[in-house]
Amino acid sequence: MFNNSSKAMFFSILMAGTVISISSNSWLGAWMGLEINLLSFIPLMNDSKLMSTEASLKYFLTQALASSILLFSVILLMINSKNSMNFTEMMIFSSLLLKSGSAPFHFWFPNVMEGLSWLNALILMTWQKIAPLMLISYLINKPLILMSIILSSMIGALGGLNQTSLRKLMAYSSINHLGWMLAAMFSSNSLWMIYFSFYSFLTFSMIFMFNSFKISHINQLFTLFFKNKNLKFILFFNLLSLGGLPPFLGFFPKLMVIQALTMNNQLFLLTFMVLMTLITLYFYLRLCYSTFMLNYYENNWMNISMHKSMNMNIFITCSFISTFGLFLISSLMFMY
Repeated sequence: MFNNSSKAMFFSILMAGTVISISSNSWLGAWMGLEINLLSFIPLMNDSKLMSTEASLKYFLTQALASSILLFSVILLMINSKNSMNFTEMMIFSSLLLKSGSAPFHFWFPNVMEGLSWLNALILMTWQKIAPLMLISYLINKPLILMSIILSSMIGALGGLNQTSLRKLMAYSSINHLGWMLAAMFSSNSLWMIYFSFYSFLTFSMIFMFNSFKISHINQLFTLFFKNKNLKFILFFNLLSLGGLPPFLGFFPKLMVIQALTMNNQLFLLTFMVLMTLITLYFYLRLCYSTFMLNYYENNWMNISMHKSMNMNIFITCSFISTFGLFLISSLMFMY
């Protein structure tokens, strides 16, 4: 990714933009941080990939629209007309949902993901969501956030059913996880931050693997042959962990959100979200089919191995934490 010094510079500016946005004490300062973040991510998106220019243009137009709405709403808020206060807050909230890629403003997210390299996709799914989500947590509009939670859970689950591109699958998975993060905001700021931390780690471990093996589509998973069968099992345990299957680490943040929603008596919302998560687990299991069927046909000429031992060590470490993290956390909680 950092094949020249300008990429490193833009990446540092991107991080600075997010920090400015979340540490600002005014909406104008937050808008300025979001703009710095946007304008530094555009050059990072333009790499050797054929679709990267199209993706960066889509991303720029969408984010520019959201920024325009946010700035217009902030100016209205500064005028402080009592009649339009609720309308202004709704506009700010909608622009932030558009920036984060939450439903019903998710239309740009899978298309932009399709045109990015895996490392840029990782930044878009994790770091680029920090500032909008933090600003959303400052301004919770209950009817809008409820609508966004329900739609994000549903679209994230149903949208991934007929996809063959792994980038789009990860995008719809991210939309579904956004629904859980927004639900976590009902309880406390710390809860959604914990969920986001776990989600970021699990996404990193998956994308690190996809990038190392240069995998982009489902059919590559069916024909991929690893010298080490154990590695193939570990790979898909990571995928099930990202889906939130109980024995793995990915279930822990979901369990915390389930407990919080139960205490807040949001039982209908909780039931709906759990049902939608079961649908996401269905298309994760579809990816795992070639692994769990041990007699599945494999081509010997697709003989790929990790050449760099450093990459292998990082992947094994992340996979171990992802697979056995829930047991480690449970044992620590039992000790204390």
